[in-house]
Amino acid sequence: MTEGPKVAFHTLGCKLNFSETSEISKILSAAGYAKVEMDQHPDVLILNTCSVTDQADQKCRNIVRRAIKLNPDIFVAVIGCYAQLKPQEIAAIDGVSVVLGANEKFKILDYIQERSEKAKVVVGHIKEVNEFVPSFSSGDRTRTFLKVQDGCNYFCAFCTIPLARGRSRSANIQDTLIQAQKAIEAGAKEIVLTGVNIGDFGTSHGEDLLGLIRELDALNGVERYRISSIEPNLLTEEMIQFVASSKKFMPHFHIPLQSGDDEILRAMRRRYRTDLYQSRIQLIKELIPDAAIGVDVITGFPGETETLFLNTLQFLKDLPVSYLHVFTYSERPNTTALRISEVVPVSVRQERTQQLRILSEKKKMAFYQSFAGQSRTVLWESADDNGRMSGYTDNYIRVSQTFDMSAANSIATIALHEGDVRFEY
Repeated sequence: MTEGPKVAFHTLGCKLNFSETSEISKILSAAGYAKVEMDQHPDVLILNTCSVTDQADQKCRNIVRRAIKLNPDIFVAVIGCYAQLKPQEIAAIDGVSVVLGANEKFKILDYIQERSEKAKVVVGHIKEVNEFVPSFSSGDRTRTFLKVQDGCNYFCAFCTIPLARGRSRSANIQDTLIQAQKAIEAGAKEIVLTGVNIGDFGTSHGEDLLGLIRELDALNGVERYRISSIEPNLLTEEMIQFVASSKKFMPHFHIPLQSGDDEILRAMRRRYRTDLYQSRIQLIKELIPDAAIGVDVITGFPGETETLFLNTLQFLKDLPVSYLHVFTYSERPNTTALRISEVVPVSVRQERTQQLRILSEKKKMAFYQSFAGQSRTVLWESADDNGRMSGYTDNYIRVSQTFDMSAANSIATIALHEGDVRFEY
């Protein structure tokens, strides 16, 4: 029988949010809270929100409504980027008990169960947020998201993340290695380095990301690392060369582009142009021909004419990349993009998004098929999905085979798209 109050978690958004939810879960567990699923009638719900995803307000309302339906007396704490940016909007949602900002979310024990007629809002000014709180996701022994950096100093024209998470900060290499060792001891087979702008790691300590990945590479007990999204201007040639020589860092990069037109990149206040981006892709493919390369791109940014969009489309067609994450531009309060008067109609934005998503599917299919019949290593996950189990190859090709519990959370060498092994597009 479960002892102590029961707490459930719901996380929206990025890998960084998932790692931070895990850290808060550990804090509550140490205080005697029992982690349960939402349908197990928890006493407390921690809702970790995102400001990047559309309809953040509606998503919050839906989740809170569901929680109250399961337990009318549930204590609902809302944290995360949306909580920092729009605390009063969240506080107005029926059923919310407390809203905690970026500086307060890891002090949740100070506020939990303080019931009042109205939702309590504890959100400090984002300029006061300067502490780095390390974390890594737990509960999945296959893959762990290790937070190595937080915040951002870039202030791109479309982005609210610096307003939600504050200035760039990180621990030093030694402290980060301690966190990685804890993840390894928890059974992680693959560690994904995550943050807001991870290429900015270590700058306040006189260190850098290259130094960190060299030290991580030397740790025993883990077989795979991946570098999550990294800005092209911070992905150095030395870093690419190191990944090419490493047996632990996987041949997989995710590099935000946002636009394939220099005029739009300038308006977005991005810190590179298409020539630098192209040079990074070319170097990766020269040194690591089998590497998967993912790309973030935004459609319909203000001022994006049909001609400028077609420049992006052609640029992406010509690049040897593996898949795209396509985002439709949406207006965000307090961003400089709002000052640009040439607004692209929403219907046009959506049409352009669809074009790029079709291109992404074609590129992913071509990338996958180019490895058919080849042998690659796969880390199998433990979930049973209608008698199948899935996993990713070293170069991020998702495959499945008949479920075999003995293979879960293990790495095997298989022939791709042969016999029982299927591609999962």
